[in-house]
Amino acid sequence: MTHDGRTIRYPHPTIKKNDTVKLNLTTGEIDGVVKFENGAQVFVTGGNNIGRVGVLMHVEHHPGSYEIVHVKDLSGNSFATRLSNIFIIGEGKKPLITLPKLGGQRQTLLEERAAKIRQYQKDDELEDEEDDE
Repeated sequence: MTHDGRTIRYPHPTIKKNDTVKLNLTTGEIDGVVKFENGAQVFVTGGNNIGRVGVLMHVEHHPGSYEIVHVKDLSGNSFATRLSNIFIIGEGKKPLITLPKLGGQRQTLLEERAAKIRQYQKDDELEDEEDDE
């Protein structure tokens, strides 16, 4: 069963739990599989790190509790989240999907503020050029 409730009949025996399956929506057949293994690229779909993209470093197994995964993003920052919050999107550094803005990297509040100020300055310069013409 998939995360969205679909049932795939007779999947290939090499497909294991937490692997990502590329599904053809018209035929319902499996087009490809991305294995859940260290070094795979992941997208965080829940928790405090939602929207971040990184590389799976390792998984901590805690029997009777949540399994924790450690992820390192493109800028070298490491973070941890629950296993249920991640989704495998590619092997190595090549994602199979289009990434959100900034490639899934999180900016600090100061970086976000500086980017907004730069954007406002560019907008003002464009307005000034239009007024001069």
